[in-house]
Amino acid sequence: MIAGNPRDCFMQAQTAAQAGNTAEALAILERGIAQFPREAALPHAAGKILLEKGDPSAAADWFGKAYKLAPAANNFAIDQAIALGTAGRHDEALAVLNTVEKTCKNSAVYCSTRAFSERATNNLSAAAQWYDRATAIEPQRLRAMQGRATVALERGENDAVEQMDRALRLNQGDPFMWYSKAQALDVAGRSDEARKIMDSLLEKLPQWTDALRFVAQLRLAAGDKNFASHYGDAAKRVPQDANIPIEWAAQLSGLDLAAEAAEVITNARRRFPDHHRLALLEAIYAGDAGDLDMARRLFADNKDDTQERWVHEGRHAIRASEPDRAEYALERALQHNPLSIAAWAFRGIVWRLTEDPRAAWLHEQAGLVQRIELHDADSVLPPAINLLGTLHDGSPFPLGQSLRGGTQTRGQLFDRAEPEFQALRAAILSTLQEYRAGLPLRDDAHPLLRHRDTDWTFAGSWSVRLAGGGDYHTPHIHPQGLLSSALYVNVPHRSKDDDERAGWLEVGRPPPDLGLDLGPLHIVEPKEQHLALFPSTLFHGTRPFSEGTRMTVAFDVVNRKNRTA
Repeated sequence: MIAGNPRDCFMQAQTAAQAGNTAEALAILERGIAQFPREAALPHAAGKILLEKGDPSAAADWFGKAYKLAPAANNFAIDQAIALGTAGRHDEALAVLNTVEKTCKNSAVYCSTRAFSERATNNLSAAAQWYDRATAIEPQRLRAMQGRATVALERGENDAVEQMDRALRLNQGDPFMWYSKAQALDVAGRSDEARKIMDSLLEKLPQWTDALRFVAQLRLAAGDKNFASHYGDAAKRVPQDANIPIEWAAQLSGLDLAAEAAEVITNARRRFPDHHRLALLEAIYAGDAGDLDMARRLFADNKDDTQERWVHEGRHAIRASEPDRAEYALERALQHNPLSIAAWAFRGIVWRLTEDPRAAWLHEQAGLVQRIELHDADSVLPPAINLLGTLHDGSPFPLGQSLRGGTQTRGQLFDRAEPEFQALRAAILSTLQEYRAGLPLRDDAHPLLRHRDTDWTFAGSWSVRLAGGGDYHTPHIHPQGLLSSALYVNVPHRSKDDDERAGWLEVGRPPPDLGLDLGPLHIVEPKEQHLALFPSTLFHGTRPFSEGTRMTVAFDVVNRKNRTA
């Protein structure tokens, strides 16, 4: 039926949508748009329906068409930005919001929407400002209050607990805000209070894996050797949820408890014999625990064709001294994702084992591994060192990381509000340009050099403090980065009992579970105020040292385009 006017079309579509006939409602609007191509309300209505249906990208396109037809309708632009942000297209959302900032900056909806996308693009300072503006305009705006409290936690603001309390006063029943408050309490050194909140949450939501993981971290920090036993309790309460044993095994594996992780997954497989992910994990953890024959059978029986399966089968094949099988598996992984850091890392090991000349191309070209003095070190490091010490005093031994001893700061160091860390961030960005200048020429086949001339930013940033007498990093990679680094903040003097390379960074030594007699490709002597920089595809770890303290700032670098995609 053709409507006599745009309003009739709108009303017919609304009636269909309210009756649950989404397809019919959209068809009515599309006919109306064809009949009344200058009527902006019709594509806007289509955007609303699609957003509610769960298709934000399509909704953003319709909102954009509506705004183009009615450029004075600022709410159309804001709706487009909301849809773009919901679709994860935050750079595009910010570009739209910038066009209406002058006329909309006093709108709480605009400010809250802007803050959401600023936070998603890692601009936490701007996110805090826009959330503050939103709540100043509309003090009871719940999502803005919640967003602001979350940013306070992420930036390490001193009043993060109070921010959480203000948000909770607007909605006491939000478990996510209680979870965030528990995190803020832990950061503030009030871990007992944090644990009480988490125990209460898990009593109501025993299958909440983020909460289970956080409780494991709290228990580990408190020195509880049985730090993951609550996963077993949760599995008994929610026996139909396979995600609980999956997370349980991951936490055990992260602390080298491979046999225990394998046992958890084997038991879970009996309850979920047709669960594809558990089948893959059984193969992975059997190999990690040293049962190579079982791992071989399980991988052979596995029908998954995924990046994860092929990376882990490649790793297993290296353990089993099957380099041809490893090369095949890792090639399959790279067909799924040519940027897979883990696949490139293991492929580099295979090429070294088989004396393939591509090993030198991948990791041994001059300039890929560098040690460079931090720009402006004398001015930016001393203020940051004092703050880092304070953070470490309240930081735990981390769950599931490469540390074996020591502490690691929480969250993203370069997202924190302190100007000392922002100055350090700027100095490191400047130093990265010196590293870039020393790289080989761009090579689109190379996992790092293909990004040689792109816009770099940080994907993660943290600080690690190790003590002499046994603390060290086990060999590991950072699969979310392109380029990884350690900035040496404090370096201990070598003890008379140490070998001459105690505490040094080893780059390129394979992880011990592979059982290979391959040494590092590079050994970097730590030097205060200097950065060690290397491709993220290189395994790296540290040698133990006997006395003193070693503190670093570490980070991963990515292509900005990929960071915000």
